[in-house]
Amino acid sequence: MAFFKKLKDRLFKSSSKLDEGLDAIIEDGGTHETPSDAPASDVTGPDVTVPDAEPEAEVSHPPQTADVDVPVPAQTISEPEPEPEPEPELDAPKAGILGRLLGRSDTQTVVKRTLDDDMLEQLEELLIQSDMGVDTALRVTANMAEGRFGKKLSAAEIKSLLAQEIARIMEPVAKPLPLYATKPQVVLVVGVNGSGKTTTIGKLASQFKAAGKSVVIAAGDTFRAAAVEQLQVWGDRAGVPVLTAPEGSDPASLAFDAMTRAQADGADLLMIDTAGRLQNRQDLMEELAKIVRVIRKKDPDAPHNTLLVLDATTGQNAVSQVDTFKKLADVSGLVMTKLDGTAKGGVLVALADKFGLPIHAIGVGEQIDDLAPFDPQDFARALTGAD
Repeated sequence: MAFFKKLKDRLFKSSSKLDEGLDAIIEDGGTHETPSDAPASDVTGPDVTVPDAEPEAEVSHPPQTADVDVPVPAQTISEPEPEPEPEPELDAPKAGILGRLLGRSDTQTVVKRTLDDDMLEQLEELLIQSDMGVDTALRVTANMAEGRFGKKLSAAEIKSLLAQEIARIMEPVAKPLPLYATKPQVVLVVGVNGSGKTTTIGKLASQFKAAGKSVVIAAGDTFRAAAVEQLQVWGDRAGVPVLTAPEGSDPASLAFDAMTRAQADGADLLMIDTAGRLQNRQDLMEELAKIVRVIRKKDPDAPHNTLLVLDATTGQNAVSQVDTFKKLADVSGLVMTKLDGTAKGGVLVALADKFGLPIHAIGVGEQIDDLAPFDPQDFARALTGAD
């Protein structure tokens, strides 16, 4: 619940965009109506029956004053100030009656709009703008309309339906990082520049260490000194060894040495960082393929997990990244970072719908507890602003 609150608070750009858009769609062509849980027949009933029932209540409840109340019911209602019980019973209905007679908004209303073709088209456009993708947006709106076309819906009802459809898409891919009996379990972490790979490795290593697992980190981004230093800081904080190599060294060679060290230490997990690379840089992608070939000389099944770290702020570009890395590195799962700084959180829905890859964790900040297992229900409610 603590992470959900943080997610809801920080996923403000995506959620506010959908909130405002959905509210605007309902307002456009909507009408004010009395909520279905307070129909007019239920409201007017007490107004008619209260005056007839009150004198009897006054006689039965305070018998010591019955001889005064019976002949002058109207005065006894207002005069006996010390008696608190009769006043709320009469004042509340009167206030409601006066409010309605004077046109005041004591009776709460909601804006509802008929779900028709125009409204569906507006919903589709809104979801596409949130980077949910055309195919996913069409599928979501079609499911929302099934059995509800032609009915009037409020913004809250639309948000709830949208959250349900998003959660339905994402339920099958919400899976924690699997742990195997193999020692060491090799986890290769890949992604483009600035996606948050190094920070994600540090957070995961710290969390695994806290769970009682022995972890070794290989700082495979040998071209960026800052990445090595950042991993060393996380390693020191978590008590996890970080293996490094001189700047510009062969990352594949470091990965091989790290596997040898992890096997000798009996480590549970070996997490290998890689250089941030753009999917259109063929030389860097070939280097990544070389790392995979080399570690398989030590263990034909390695890497046992290949995590692709994605930056949520890239929007639909994340789709092409998954497509490319999936072909070259046999990606087994996703981690989405920086959901706290984007209006494009809908891209995670598109990725789940298109690729079906497990989503192991999401991040909404820099602290260690800002990376948490992916929960589809929490994410869907935070994204749509549903209660």
